Amino acid sequence: MRIARVAAALAAFVAASAFAGVDVNLASQAELESVKGIGPSLSTLIVSERRNGPFKSWSDFRARVKGVGDASADRFSKAGLTVDGKPYRQQ
Repeated sequence: MRIARVAAALAAFVAASAFAGVDVNLASQAELESVKGIGPSLSTLIVSERRNGPFKSWSDFRARVKGVGDASADRFSKAGLTVDGKPYRQQ
């Protein structure tokens, strides 16, 4: 009985973590790569560009990270990526 409760609590924690946003300004390279569609090369670009200052908005992020446009920003956002805690909204 106790094992079942521990397993249920662990499953709930994992599920909640999966829906927690990954903020592009705070995430480690590994955390960025946990977002579907962001691989090692893109996460390296993001971390490198972030050294020039935090991303102020999704528009700033798209402008500064080569290869990220409206479609990929939308996909990353749906997969949990945020910029300054905010999801992507197409203009």
